[in-house]
Amino acid sequence: MAPEHAGQRLDRFIQHRIPRLSRTRAQEVVKACAYRPDGSRRRASERVRAGETVLLVRPPFEEPNVPLYFDVLYEDDAILALDKPAGLPVHPSATYHKNTLTYLLRQKYGSDAPQIAHRLDRETSGLILCGKTREAERALKIDFENRNVSKRYLAIVRGEMPKDEGRIELPMDRAKEGLHILMVVTPQGEGYPSVTRYRVLARRRGATLVALAPESGRQHQLRVHLSAIGHPIIGDKLYGPEGVQTFLDYIETGMTDALRDRLGHDRQALHAYELHFTHPTTGEPTTLRAPLEDDLVALWGEPLDEATFASVGAC
Repeated sequence: MAPEHAGQRLDRFIQHRIPRLSRTRAQEVVKACAYRPDGSRRRASERVRAGETVLLVRPPFEEPNVPLYFDVLYEDDAILALDKPAGLPVHPSATYHKNTLTYLLRQKYGSDAPQIAHRLDRETSGLILCGKTREAERALKIDFENRNVSKRYLAIVRGEMPKDEGRIELPMDRAKEGLHILMVVTPQGEGYPSVTRYRVLARRRGATLVALAPESGRQHQLRVHLSAIGHPIIGDKLYGPEGVQTFLDYIETGMTDALRDRLGHDRQALHAYELHFTHPTTGEPTTLRAPLEDDLVALWGEPLDEATFASVGAC
């Protein structure tokens, strides 16, 4: 500890060392985490001394509950295709560690677990492709990076889309202000080129079931593009009709009945339905699909037969 801090209250010292920490929060940190080197607890009102060490020990972290399972859709010696449930994060983060798809794969397959070749948002359900060997993993990741894998998504959006099919070409970039995770449409000539094709599969009472084929791979692209043309995905907390307010409310209160009514669904109604790619060992064209999740079938509210999805590949 620097001499100029000698004599400060411990909570004031903690507040000084951790930027943007309120006095109340600093006192909570001291109460929960502050120890002396001998293991004894400290008080917020204590005065700190030059040269002493203040230890902050973080309590055990409790991860939010998530679905801890996945369904295997296809598996051979080189690849694993699985169906990820909505709510399960793919990779570890500051919030999730063990409650991730990566961790579940290690539990099931051990140290040589299949390696995930691409990403899905936590709330998006559906098809994920993994490589079971280093060579297969590398080949798949290269194909995804080079846009050699054709992706098809299904979404339920607000409103009845007037055109049966179309192409959304709107550049995107990260928002310059506000939430750091927010992506926005930019004026032509700015941002990154972004293209999404779509095909309407069904319409009903103010909603549309639509197939989506991204030609580019920008973060949140499908969600941003659909919102930009006036048909945001039902349940989208960031890009719905209220903007980021529903996201901020969700962070503050969690999912409540009132918030669910505003959103239209517990999670964004987006599903990774189909991947068409070259098999990394056989070289054969391969198409895999993950059936629409039960919660989205229930959200749609009417029977969906095979004929509904017949034109997805033509998107």
